[in-house]
Amino acid sequence: MLMLEPLFRCNLACAGCGKIDYPAAILNQRMTVQECLDADAEAGAPVIAVAGGEPLLHKEMPEIIRGLIARKKYVYLCTNALLLEKKMDEYEPSPFFSWDVHLDGDKSMHDSSVCQDGVYERAVAAIKKAKARGFRLSINCTLFDGADPKRVASFFDEVMAMGVDGIMTAPGYAYERAPDQEHFLNRQKTKQLFRDIFRLGKGKKWRFTQSPLFLNFLAGNEQYHCTPWGKPLRNVFGWQRPCYLLGEGYAKSFKELMDDTKWDDYGTGNYEKCADCMVHSGYESTAVMDAVRRPWHIAKVALFGPETEKPMAPEISLANQRPAQYVFAQQVEEQMADIAARKPAKAPRVKVIRTEAKAETAEPVEATAAD
Repeated sequence: MLMLEPLFRCNLACAGCGKIDYPAAILNQRMTVQECLDADAEAGAPVIAVAGGEPLLHKEMPEIIRGLIARKKYVYLCTNALLLEKKMDEYEPSPFFSWDVHLDGDKSMHDSSVCQDGVYERAVAAIKKAKARGFRLSINCTLFDGADPKRVASFFDEVMAMGVDGIMTAPGYAYERAPDQEHFLNRQKTKQLFRDIFRLGKGKKWRFTQSPLFLNFLAGNEQYHCTPWGKPLRNVFGWQRPCYLLGEGYAKSFKELMDDTKWDDYGTGNYEKCADCMVHSGYESTAVMDAVRRPWHIAKVALFGPETEKPMAPEISLANQRPAQYVFAQQVEEQMADIAARKPAKAPRVKVIRTEAKAETAEPVEATAAD
């Protein structure tokens, strides 16, 4: 899957988000339509997730989506849905297109997560309108420490009743720049939370947009290692190293990203920042490759659901992980310098003397050099 991030700016400021902590000059940057289509051509992935920031703030987003669909790519447009009702007429239902609406639980859970009251109700209204219009639509549910399994299970029942086509769920990634650092789950808490949720979901036929083996991993039944190159990210800076969640450098091309990134330096057990990560952007690719190797295993999990009672798989040792490096400030400084270098110089102000044939005096008029 290609992760495409055409802008960082958002109309929410969620406490658990580390994607919007940039100066205004960077938040004002946008990938062009052509840059988005070129990224697709470089990566060649069959599925594209368009994220942000809030993608619906991008004025050319309808053109970007039409261009990707025309290439028969399966496109998920991620949105917090605050602009969805207003922008919906600019898009058309298609088997290649799905809205992916951010909902982190029921009304109280979600509004707390996004730090703004009323967002859940607006999102639900937009979901219902989109489904009535014939759009495919899934929800993206990120869970944090303190989530109540019974409330989450009831929420999954609720969204299924709305008619959504699927649920994508994962624990929140511990962004180093996120304002709230206290509510990220560690791996043991993640496994227990999802075990408790899946136990309550037995027989309820919840539909997920994820591999059954990834869900089995969330419940502590697979000892997977991260595949950070499985979902590469292209954003306004370039191709982000090493993954969608962790930015520690940028490549100028997809080939450079793949060939020159030291992939083994990252992932749980390899790098301190990755210690607690169990997010789909790194581990679902591993689950998919495992499904190819063991088709009988995925068939069993798909039929019976994730295991919730047997002992969990051994945890990955952190004994040899390398210490975290903090490079955000340096990257921002470099990008700001690049933006300044690309910004066209303002035309100097000059005085031009215009005279009329019958005028006895000439008046100075201020104009630009271009005039």
